[in-house]
Amino acid sequence: MTGAAANGPMMRTLGGEAVWPPPVWLMRQAGRYLPEYRALRAQAGSFLALCLDPARAAEATVQPVRRFGMDAAILFSDILILPWALGWGLEFREGEGPVLPRFAGEADLARLEPGRVAAAVAPVLETIARVRAALAPDVALLGFAGAPFTVAAYMIEGGGARDFARARAMAQAEPGLFGRLMALLEEATGRYLSAQIAAGVDAVMVFDSWAGLLSPRLFARHAVTPMAGVAALLAQRHPGVPVIGFPRLAGSMLGGYARALPLAAIGLDTGADLEVALGLLGAGTAGQGNLDPAALLAGGRALAEETAAILAAARGRRFVFNLGHGVLPETPPAHVGELIARVRAG
Repeated sequence: MTGAAANGPMMRTLGGEAVWPPPVWLMRQAGRYLPEYRALRAQAGSFLALCLDPARAAEATVQPVRRFGMDAAILFSDILILPWALGWGLEFREGEGPVLPRFAGEADLARLEPGRVAAAVAPVLETIARVRAALAPDVALLGFAGAPFTVAAYMIEGGGARDFARARAMAQAEPGLFGRLMALLEEATGRYLSAQIAAGVDAVMVFDSWAGLLSPRLFARHAVTPMAGVAALLAQRHPGVPVIGFPRLAGSMLGGYARALPLAAIGLDTGADLEVALGLLGAGTAGQGNLDPAALLAGGRALAEETAAILAAARGRRFVFNLGHGVLPETPPAHVGELIARVRAG
């Protein structure tokens, strides 16, 4: 972490200070709602090509910070870059999203090659170096990865799904196979995030977008335990570098997740009652969230009221203002500017 970044509001908050107004950045702040991003995406030819083009991926990362002045930039990439780097197939189809081969058995596990990850993600690490050089020194740069369960879910389903029933069924019916896949992904995720930190990110975030679909028993086994392993590896290799967890849809399981894990912050989804959730996190963990992306899309009175309610609940606490999920593609850029101004006003 650079000295200047350590003095910026994002890193001060992650480091234990209650900063006001709170730092603000947005999940999917780089993306289709920005015309400059759409132009960049058209130049790249495909989403995957954009993720693996250091110059264009760095530009995509910096675009929203340049336009709106967020307190953090998050690396432009995708959580499925890791399975791709392990040798698993991946394409992004227009109107359909990610498409992968379906992971189904021991033979598929043998196809995964942890030894090829370092070379495969070299363009991502170059992107990090380019972004750090382009950002103002006090703007934090966040790296990220998908949590093992969420990545496994996409691999087993062969893409996105409404309830990831195939993945959840494998966890129940074939715990040995599922556990071996999870162990491989846990190790690979920790190493990938470690490489991002070595390349220049100031903190990392782990997205467990579908963890809340698990039963409490399996949530403890497949969301909490792997996250603990990733956090332990990073603490050993990079002591003091903050880690943010995002166990989306965790609901009543949030408290156990917070108590079990040594995280600098935990992301809260749109459905979390902020007063209750912040109480569950305890004094040692900052909250991050949790504006409804639909309020940002709507703008006007809805945005004003929802933003004010979150700020009121967060006042006096360690808090990072964000969304409860990512920016919707249809969001007018002017609404994002309005949101940043409201947060800055406190």
